[in-house]
Amino acid sequence: MDPTPSSDVAFSPAVKAIQAERGSREHYARMERRGGWQAEITPDLAAFIAAQRSFYLATASADGQPYIQHRGGPPGFLRVLDAETLAFADLAGNRQYVSLGNLSENPRVQLFLMDYTQRRRIKIWGTARVVTDDPALLQMLVPEGGQGRAEQAIVIHVTAWDANCPQHIPQRFEAADVARAIAERDERIAALEAEVARLRGA
Repeated sequence: MDPTPSSDVAFSPAVKAIQAERGSREHYARMERRGGWQAEITPDLAAFIAAQRSFYLATASADGQPYIQHRGGPPGFLRVLDAETLAFADLAGNRQYVSLGNLSENPRVQLFLMDYTQRRRIKIWGTARVVTDDPALLQMLVPEGGQGRAEQAIVIHVTAWDANCPQHIPQRFEAADVARAIAERDERIAALEAEVARLRGA
């Protein structure tokens, strides 16, 4: 595994030409000289992935027609199998099979993971394969409490990943986290009111 992959995975010659025209090429060239982007799934990245409840999966057909699909589930539904491999159970949906069709002729994928609470985003490039003949793998990947029937597993070999700055990411909170915070606040208020009543009675 190459520990310092080239940013060429995202920066094509056309992209670099526009960077040069707009004045940002030297900045990114310095980053490339320092070793490029990472390919290995670090412990910090693994922890980030394990906490996510959703991500976006981008594929493209053989002639380049792009498609983006949302995937969601309980935290941990996107699994880190090893330092260069991710996988998830592909649950039955609307049966359009656009992503599967694209992967059958073009294995390149990108994952976009957003943490709105912490205002972090991670981009992951890789190649994916569809696994239909490994029941043990599929059983391992099906999340506890997940809804729907798993049709196959999608296994992704990571070729590069990059973290973006938080600029322009709106801060949002998961409904379950908000409900928990409100419940904790209400419990605290009730305890304080009880204490006030006790002190007045005394």
